[in-house]
Amino acid sequence: MLRAAFLFLSRRPLLRRWMETSPAARRLTRRFVAGQRLEDVIAVARRLQQDNVLSTLDHLGENVTSAAEAAAARACIEDALDSIASSALPATVSIKLTQFGLDISNSLCRSNVEAVLLKARSIGSRVEIDMESSEYVDRTLTIVRDLHSSHNGLRAVLQAYLYRTPDDLRLLNSLRIPVRLCKGAYNESPSVAWPKKSDVDSSYARLARVLLDEGEYPAIATHDPRMIDVVIEHAARNNRPPSSFEFQMLYGVRRDLQRMLVAGGYRLRLYVPYGDAWYPYFMRRLAERPANALFILKNLFRR
Repeated sequence: MLRAAFLFLSRRPLLRRWMETSPAARRLTRRFVAGQRLEDVIAVARRLQQDNVLSTLDHLGENVTSAAEAAAARACIEDALDSIASSALPATVSIKLTQFGLDISNSLCRSNVEAVLLKARSIGSRVEIDMESSEYVDRTLTIVRDLHSSHNGLRAVLQAYLYRTPDDLRLLNSLRIPVRLCKGAYNESPSVAWPKKSDVDSSYARLARVLLDEGEYPAIATHDPRMIDVVIEHAARNNRPPSSFEFQMLYGVRRDLQRMLVAGGYRLRLYVPYGDAWYPYFMRRLAERPANALFILKNLFRR
């Protein structure tokens, strides 16, 4: 019922206009979304750099329906990379393949991603390829493997709640493809994903250890203090230095943990979204997993 309600709200243009302009919604926007313009997210990335925090810039949008929209998404990311270079920022870009035309054709998507990948490599940056719902995993990993073999310079995302992820992780590790491990936030069927949070947590801890043992510069994406402890303890026990992996978190979430990690000498990268598509994106995230609503409300009042 909650899922249907969030989806309904995501399609209300009047509500979207109010949310994006109302002072009452500004705190939510400012806390979790850098802004609508490229200049806004670059300013945030500069502030993070001063605090010894890395960033990955995410221009919001997904599931484009035309080649022109995919080309526009690619151009936005290329502009972001130009700004990263001119500002000498320790930043990468994160993209969703449906934003680059995956729903239209694999070849169109691959061509757009390749153009961005080449630009990122030319400035010494990286492209982080987000994972979407389970129906996209095979196509996403095919493009990841193809582009890694010919160009390198990317990192894939795997989701701990999918049953298939242990096999996917070992394959990517064997190919020396860097991986960001997250728990996963889409509303998946119990036929493909662990339905219980406790099972997802157990899966995440197992996979994080494998990633630390075998992975190429792993990224551990979590706001869960228990998972952070698992990673820190396993790395210390196996003499893996903090410089050989990084933690990742969402911009505005668990700032207390962010400060703790940086003070402890660990590398931290924040996923910083921006763009004018924040409202439908935000509502769909809540629809995919309504439990996120409570999580976000709690974090509004965390420091």
